[in-house]
Amino acid sequence: MRRGDLDDLAAFATVARTRSFTRAGAELGLSPSALSHAMKALELRLGVRLLARTTRSVAPTSAGEQLLRSLDPALTEVARGLSRLADWRDTPAGAVRLATFGWAARTILAPRLPAFLLDHPDISVEVIVEDRLIDLVAGGFDAGIRLAQAVEGDMIAVPVGPDLRTVVVGTPGYFARHDPPATPAALERHICVNYRQLGGGGLLPWEFEKDGRDIKVRVAGQLIVNDEALSAAAVRAGAGLGYMMEEDVADEIRDGRLVQVLGPWCPAYPGCRLYYPDRRVSPAMRALVDALRWQPN
Repeated sequence: MRRGDLDDLAAFATVARTRSFTRAGAELGLSPSALSHAMKALELRLGVRLLARTTRSVAPTSAGEQLLRSLDPALTEVARGLSRLADWRDTPAGAVRLATFGWAARTILAPRLPAFLLDHPDISVEVIVEDRLIDLVAGGFDAGIRLAQAVEGDMIAVPVGPDLRTVVVGTPGYFARHDPPATPAALERHICVNYRQLGGGGLLPWEFEKDGRDIKVRVAGQLIVNDEALSAAAVRAGAGLGYMMEEDVADEIRDGRLVQVLGPWCPAYPGCRLYYPDRRVSPAMRALVDALRWQPN
């Protein structure tokens, strides 16, 4: 094998997995054009076309798929070997790729991640924020952070936050114009701010529970958004009822700027989990797990 062939094969595997020179280049720290030239050179050396290219997409050919199936186990084992070498270092080092959603990025990572980076100068962390669920393995991520209910049962899951509660709130001015709902079904007579999940998802249902009975309500109103800040601004202005994390509005409920309704229908549920597929993690990943692990007072 020529010097550099292993790098090119690893780069090919990244292009084939992401099906994009742009995304693969971002992972590898290369420009898309440089990566494309490297792949053409690899194909020339091997005498086989590995990638089918169009102006908008790239995908492995049949030969490329066969090569990828052979490469994946080998590259995974190389990565594990390099991770085990890191155990010999005095301090953890390396890169961690993390997928999460907006609320967890704001409430869990923003308060804790900067201090972690300052304490571990040899560790780099890449965070991708997506509301839609991401396949960690297919996306090349080391771990993700999601609500416990969204984490698959075969994943290793570590609590990184307390139990949560989603509540229904409105301003005193709103309730001066509308009678408070006594049951979730009464929401059909109210103006509600809807949230559309990113990535082409549907409207987020408002979920309730009482006496062991789960209820999902499809609400209606004047505003549909896919941005938490805009949704909260509309609710705080009195333009409708909001379905919001209690942690985000606790102070406003306490001082009367917002009024909570349907409290008995809004029980607590397990909070966010950091999850990953393999117990054999790198020292860098282990350090991040320890730093984010939830420690109840």
